[in-house]
Amino acid sequence: MNHSHVLSEIQLEEIRKLAEKTRHSLGFVGDTPIANDIFTILDNEGILLLEYPIKSDGEKPAFSAALMYSKEGDKELAFIGLNTADYFDRQIFAIAHELYHYYTKTGSHLSRPSEEENDLVEKTANRFAAEFLLPENTIKSIVLKEFKTSSLEKKQTKTLLRFIARLQCTWWLPYRSLVKRLQEINAISDEQYNKLFAIDERDMDGEYGRTGRAINEEVFLKLNKATNNIGTSPKDIEIIIRNFEDELIDEDKFTNTLALFNKNPDDFGYEFEVSDEDIEEFEEFFKGEVGDES
Repeated sequence: MNHSHVLSEIQLEEIRKLAEKTRHSLGFVGDTPIANDIFTILDNEGILLLEYPIKSDGEKPAFSAALMYSKEGDKELAFIGLNTADYFDRQIFAIAHELYHYYTKTGSHLSRPSEEENDLVEKTANRFAAEFLLPENTIKSIVLKEFKTSSLEKKQTKTLLRFIARLQCTWWLPYRSLVKRLQEINAISDEQYNKLFAIDERDMDGEYGRTGRAINEEVFLKLNKATNNIGTSPKDIEIIIRNFEDELIDEDKFTNTLALFNKNPDDFGYEFEVSDEDIEEFEEFFKGEVGDES
């Protein structure tokens, strides 16, 4: 486990308060899972979602998600670029991570797995994402209600795997995020943490994979697969078109933005030409910036 940046109790309390305040402001009161509703949150906040699969040479994707802003005149558009080559549960976590940057107004941001272990800001954003998706008080309450104790140190690994699988199918967090949550509330020991963390949770024929499929096969398989989606919602496309029609963006930006969603102005009755160089320049936010960092 990486301890290069340890959050203080004051910092942790600030994260808990921010996550709770944000959940309440969005209508998630008490023990209500956000899960798939995170996409509704983006719609309600007016954040456009750009989905595109970007695979890397290694096992981990090139990046998890990116927060972007585009300003035209007095209007600012917020985008979250989501790498759909990643597992779906990690996509949800990545969106929650980027929402931290959005709500704390930290500006455009690109997150990658390599950053998450080493950067204090990224560690803070990750902790917010975990707290936002599954609050600390909630998971403490679930453990206590389920086992009549706050400590799971005497529980067998099989018991813990069943419990984690049920948590995952309800709250839609990645397996490893849930293992971290259990350690963060001191429910499991360091030895249990290391043992659980060493499990290949993506092996659907392994013990955890079989357990999860037995508990809720439809949801479990959905969370543990990459969606590889390309595009955005019809609502977001309409926002882009309206911005063009209201002269908030020019023809080049209109065409370039639609190109990111595999669409063009002709699809909506507008005919004009933009050079390939202009489109490549706009796409450079993803492909160029991803290649700039290791």
